[in-house]
Formats: sequence, structure tokens, C-alpha cells
Amino acid sequence: MTAPQPKPWIMAIAPYIPGRSTTDDGRKVVKLSSNENPLGTSPAARATFAGAADTLERYPDAGATELREVLAARHGLDPARIIYGNGSDEVLHLIAGAYAGPGDEIIHVRYGFAVYEIATRRVGAEPVIAPDKDYATDVDAVLACVTDRTRVIYIANPNNPTGTYAARDEIARLHAGLRPDILLVLDHAYAEYIDGDAEDGGMALAETASNVLVTRTFSKMYGLAAERIGWGYAAQPIIDAMHRIRLPFSITIAGTAAAVAALGDTDFVAHTKAHNAKWRRWFSDEIGKLGNAGLRAVPSQANFVLVLFEGKLTAEVAYKGLMDAGYIVRWLPGQGLPHGLRITIGTADETQGVAAALRKLVDDAG
Repeated sequence: MTAPQPKPWIMAIAPYIPGRSTTDDGRKVVKLSSNENPLGTSPAARATFAGAADTLERYPDAGATELREVLAARHGLDPARIIYGNGSDEVLHLIAGAYAGPGDEIIHVRYGFAVYEIATRRVGAEPVIAPDKDYATDVDAVLACVTDRTRVIYIANPNNPTGTYAARDEIARLHAGLRPDILLVLDHAYAEYIDGDAEDGGMALAETASNVLVTRTFSKMYGLAAERIGWGYAAQPIIDAMHRIRLPFSITIAGTAAAVAALGDTDFVAHTKAHNAKWRRWFSDEIGKLGNAGLRAVPSQANFVLVLFEGKLTAEVAYKGLMDAGYIVRWLPGQGLPHGLRITIGTADETQGVAAALRKLVDDAG
């Protein structure tokens, strides 16, 4: 050996590719590639964030005490059982770090969030990919993948990048079919966007079960993607194990203060949810009108729609054409979706504009 050598499982990781912000020629255009909140941030959160500038010389509260207490009061939880981190991504990594290693397996669904495989390989565990059911979570397929080596199962609900949603009875059936030593992780990054008051029962399971952890984020609904505030909830032993490897100051004073303020701005949250529901439905309907040209919108409960290209116009051509027209969306060949574009629901003008650009690309393709 002539130089330090990384572990082979680290070199097996395909680096995460974030949504682009500029075009190939460097233009800044409408960004619909990262599922950010098109309405911005709660005014209360923005003002609170700015007010935290007087404490730049101080370390954050390593226990995130206020944030945990406010979250617990809002959701009816035990604050001692809340973990927090640099986005829910850090929480997802903490899970793999605490509960898996070389020789173990971690299951996630096909077309699941890219971080699951990265977190798995980072600790030397083996990723196991469960087949989907028309781009949605197939509980029977997940259960069929379980072996003696299974330690963790990641399920995003709604799923990213497909937007699909597994109902409460399906999640309950999945949990009931698992050994008690397998940790079921329900990633609720997009849970606030689900229609109406529906929810998958994940928090109730995390409250009572010894092997369920639910993660949440402030990056989407609350418009705080820049500050990377995530959290999770589980039985006390799970949280205690994760705290042993958590970075002590992974969330900032300003970001934490903004998150607390955002939780109190219920009007902003309600407005964001209503806007997303209206324009997600409208955009999906517009894609449905292009069905004869081979376009299909996967039913979504998130703040984006996965559009499949199964006709003459390909996803790659549409991706480049939309970029030329001034819209950046997410093309995901690296996640097994060379035929799909994930398109964030933007403002009214942005959503109408990207739909019009797609219609023109369909017309031009003949």
C-alpha cells in the first residue's frame, strides 16, 4: 500500500446528487428540482432567525431543549424521546450507525430516497431493495426481503421521489409482520402534504412500539431548507443509542429559533398545504391530458409529482427542453428512473408555466 485506503464499502457509495440550481450554461431559472417551499418561509420564522444574529459567538444548546419541548407540546409527545439533527438526513444516518454494520442488511424500497443506500453502505451494511408495486411501497415484497440479517427498514411515506403513499392499515400490517429486533423507520419528510387529516399511524406506533422510529423535517412544509433542522421520535432506548453518536452541536441557534417560530405560525402552514393541494391536483390533471402522448403522473401525496415518459418524448429530452425553457426539474437516471422527471409544485405561475412548456415539448415531438 502506498497511501491510505478507504474501506471498500465506502467506495461502493454513489455520491448523493442534489437538485440543480442553474442550467448547463449557468443561467438561474425557475428551480423545481429540490421540493422547496414555493411560498418561502413563515414571516415569523424569518424575523426570529434574523434576531438570532446577536448570539453568533455562542454554541447552540446541545440538548435542543426548547425545540424538543415545543415539538412535544404540538404533537403530544414525550420530549425526552425526541432526537434532532442536521436535517432528517442526519437522523437517518444515526439510525444506520447505531443499529447496523458489516454483515447486516437494511431494506428500502425500489425508487426510495437516495440517502437510505448511502447511510447503509456508510456503515458497511448491505442494502436490500424491495420491489415496488407500480412505483409504490409493496408491503408483501418488503416482508419477503426480511432475513436473519435484517436490522433496519427505511420507508418514506409519502415516498420520495415517487410521491406514493402507504395507508395506515398497510403500515400496521408491515409492522406486525416484523421481528421485534428489526427497526422500522418511517420517514415523514412530506407527511404534512397528505390530503386532509389522513396519516399513516406512524407516530402512534412510535409511541407504543419498541422498534419504530419516525423522522420529520423543517425543510419542506416549513420552508427552512437552508437551516437543516430534522428530528425523530422513538422508544427511549433507541433515542439513547442514537445520542451516543450524534454530533453535539449539529443544529444552529438561529435555525432552532426559526423552527420554533415556524411551529407557531399555523396560518403559513395551512396556506402552504392548501396551495400545494390545489396545484398538485391541477398539475396532475394537466399531465393526464397528455396521456395519449405517453405521459403519466404517478399519484402523489407530496409537494411534487413524478411524471413518467412512456411515449415518443423521452424524459431526457424533456429535461433538457424544460431547462432551455427556463425550468429545472429532477431527472433521476441514477435512481433507476431514466424515464421520469420529478417536478416540484411551485407557485401558480411556475406550475402553469412548466405545464405549458411540457405541452409544447409534446407538440414538438409529434
